[in-house]
Amino acid sequence: MIADQLRLHGVRHVFCVPGESYLDLLDGLYGVRDAVQLITCRFEAGAVNMAEAYAKLTGKPGVAIVTRGPGAMHGAIGLHTAMQDSTPLVLLVGQIPRDEMDRESFQEIDYRRLFDATAKWVVQIDDARRIPELMHRAFVVAASGRPGPVVVVIPEDMQTDRVTVADGAPYTASLVQPYPDPAGMARLRALLAGASQPLVIVGGSGWSEQGRADIAAFAAANGLPVTVSFRRQGILPGTDPLFVGDLGVGSDPALVAKAREADLILAIGTRLGEPVTQGYGLMESPAPRTRLVHVHPDPSVIGRLFQPTLSIQADANNFAAAARAMKPVDGARWAAWARSLRELREAGRAPPNYGGALDLGRVMRELETMLAGDAIIASDAGNFYGWVSRFLNLKPGQRYVGPTNGAMGYGVPAAIGAKIADPARMVVCAVGDGGFMMTGQEIATAFHHGVNPILIVFNNNMYGTIRMHQERDYPGRISGTALTNPDFARFIESFGGHGEVVSRTDEFRPAFQRAVASGKPALIELRMDPDVINTRTTLSAIRAKAAAEKGLAPKPPKPAPRKRPVRAPAAKAKRPGAAKKPAPKG
Repeated sequence: MIADQLRLHGVRHVFCVPGESYLDLLDGLYGVRDAVQLITCRFEAGAVNMAEAYAKLTGKPGVAIVTRGPGAMHGAIGLHTAMQDSTPLVLLVGQIPRDEMDRESFQEIDYRRLFDATAKWVVQIDDARRIPELMHRAFVVAASGRPGPVVVVIPEDMQTDRVTVADGAPYTASLVQPYPDPAGMARLRALLAGASQPLVIVGGSGWSEQGRADIAAFAAANGLPVTVSFRRQGILPGTDPLFVGDLGVGSDPALVAKAREADLILAIGTRLGEPVTQGYGLMESPAPRTRLVHVHPDPSVIGRLFQPTLSIQADANNFAAAARAMKPVDGARWAAWARSLRELREAGRAPPNYGGALDLGRVMRELETMLAGDAIIASDAGNFYGWVSRFLNLKPGQRYVGPTNGAMGYGVPAAIGAKIADPARMVVCAVGDGGFMMTGQEIATAFHHGVNPILIVFNNNMYGTIRMHQERDYPGRISGTALTNPDFARFIESFGGHGEVVSRTDEFRPAFQRAVASGKPALIELRMDPDVINTRTTLSAIRAKAAAEKGLAPKPPKPAPRKRPVRAPAAKAKRPGAAKKPAPKG
């Protein structure tokens, strides 16, 4: 019955790590295998993150299944990502038999208490007759208002009950997405007409293709400069002449300074959280002097941190359609302002001379020219992401998925989930060495299910973000942030994939072209200079500045990086060619 409800609600893929607590649901999924494909993963965090990325791209609730106790705990990080990223997700969790509850039985957890702060709703189905009712509600809650995760707990013995009950309607028939109030739109137009330095911030989840087109048309008709919130690239293409960059961790300081000069901020879909508002310092709180218009589907989000001049409760896509239909305001008064912001974005995309053999700014600019027009970029969390957001402009047909909650280990599962959502599109993942080693084993899932993402591993042999903060606060006192890594290219080759190692800028283009041509899951390891810690500074500079500010003696030069195993010339020579490995015997 549960499997039937998944099919009824339009679910096409379910991500799982199997467990004995839901053997009967697994059997039910076997019965609907022609309609619902079960994606077997290697780790619950990977499974839930795959479902979360899948939901970001499809706009429909992703579905994951985990077993009780340890399985649920492993999957919790994906639940947290879905909550902070406002992603619709339904997580099914196996549970102990009903007659064993409250005895601290084997792997017993009270999921209502456990997930109270990281899910929109947690429900346990104790009566099998209520499966259609509660599954329907789970999908409605996950997809409505501010989207988010719902946890459905299914006791092991309940799954063996036999009942007869009618199906409900597909959840989409029950969704109600709010439209903007016409009076609010009229007031918005009046506020725009009185502005001289407006700035639009678009963010949040659930943007449709039409919604993105509408918001771009609204910006163009009114000449409004648009920035995206943290890790929301692609809502407005980077190639749009009114796109001025992103507001989040590692944003261009010049853009942040300009944002503080804005006399009107129109925030659409975004929660205006800590990364977007630069630690809540972009505007005064609770009542900013800057006029603020906040558009969001959830009234509890509007005014939670910053009291707006105008509140508009509306779904972002519905607002975008209404804004596009609104009579444009003459934007000549702020044309120079918008132009100056775009010029800052273009100036920031010019790769500085970092020195060294591998220039990651130029690598990202090269990557931009080789991406398919409808490519999907997935990213993990970490300092490396700055090279993606600063130097890579997404085109209108391209999409991006990344964890706004900063969860490491997201990138590889997200890329696989994206490729499963749309196998025909190119999917490229940017991930650090730390994040890859958390969930990189999920590449096995890509091989198992026949999809071929391309993974770009930024390898500096450290937890780079933490090292950066460490050098700033405790210069020269390295503790806990150094890493020992495998040969990443050989790792993917061990599965039968395509591996590349890039140590120089001019090696990247042919390496990426070979990865694409291979048609296999592929990995390109970028062996970075560990001193180049982000797009704007080096560890040496951070250390020297911190030491001077703290009155400390200069620290000795950084130690030479740990030597990596050198590949045999014969193995290295084979990489560009098409030589095949001998078939295994037996």
